[in-house]
Amino acid sequence: MQIDVSALRSIFNPKLRPLIGLDISSSSVKMVEMVDAGKGQPRIERYAIEGLPRDAVVDGNIANLEVVTDVIARCWKRLGTSTRFVAMALPASAVITKKITLPASLRETEMEIQVESEANQYIPFALEEVNLDFQVIGPVPSSPDDVEVLLAASRKEKVEDRVAVAESANLRPVVMDVESYAIQAAYELVVKHLPNEGKDQVVMLVDVGATATKFLMMKNEQQLYAREQAFGGGMLTQDIMRVYGMSPEEAEGVKRAEGPPDNYEAELLHPFRENLAQEIARARQFFFTSTPHSEIHHIVLAGGGALAPGVAEVVAQRVGVNTVLANPFAGMEVSPRVRAKQLMIDAPSLMVACGLALRKFDA
Repeated sequence: MQIDVSALRSIFNPKLRPLIGLDISSSSVKMVEMVDAGKGQPRIERYAIEGLPRDAVVDGNIANLEVVTDVIARCWKRLGTSTRFVAMALPASAVITKKITLPASLRETEMEIQVESEANQYIPFALEEVNLDFQVIGPVPSSPDDVEVLLAASRKEKVEDRVAVAESANLRPVVMDVESYAIQAAYELVVKHLPNEGKDQVVMLVDVGATATKFLMMKNEQQLYAREQAFGGGMLTQDIMRVYGMSPEEAEGVKRAEGPPDNYEAELLHPFRENLAQEIARARQFFFTSTPHSEIHHIVLAGGGALAPGVAEVVAQRVGVNTVLANPFAGMEVSPRVRAKQLMIDAPSLMVACGLALRKFDA
């Protein structure tokens, strides 16, 4: 049986230039473009963020292709680039991944046949309905004649919807990644700025999205544990709209501390920060009871929900763990066309787009 691997093949495909990281979340479209500043070091050349209307993207699925296309086109115009190649990502919930073991002696064509056979056991769909890809991770420590292979599969319509909105906006998708992989790529830049570069320490990466918060426990760039909770910054947005009769755009401005009402902090922001801290403490406890680990050394906050003022301070105080806002651009050369101060504010929400843009620098 012939499997169409074209759309997901590029999950593991290196070096494509030029390239824009295009992140489509439930609340906004974000784009990041990087160039080589020399010796393979990235420089952020430009970035742009455009808000999405409510329900245009629901649970990671593009519900209104026309609206999302328009916002992508507007975001690209604001970006001010001539580059049309984009790297995109699927939500982790749309991708089935599985590590399998195969003989190291297999040629690539033989490995593809073997992967197809193995995929039948793990994918609850007909293979003609999915895009399938794989990557050899490395040798199996306990069995030198075998290699560990990461298999990734997604329903074709999930890929096709994202490709369609990009192409309708006159962009050319050349990479289809997974959001969790993109975040981890950006995380590798963030962790360098932790004490001792985070070596041999457990780091909790908290991605506060609009409708869900993802928790990744990392140690030495290895994922130890993952969890997702139905809690997000969209709840604060909705509360602001309801209490103050604001539009979604006005509510997002308030979240970023742009002229908030007098009672906003006490009435809405404080409860949101406390609830987020509680969710993080709960995720930490689940991690402790599910693994041999009993300590978290650092918390890194990412996602649009982390932009609310004072979040890191409240989390650090309530959870008792060093807490920082994710900034994958810290220490990176910044183009004169990028406002460095605004970039620092927006950085936690640009993790996926940054990770996708980094695909340009893959070896």
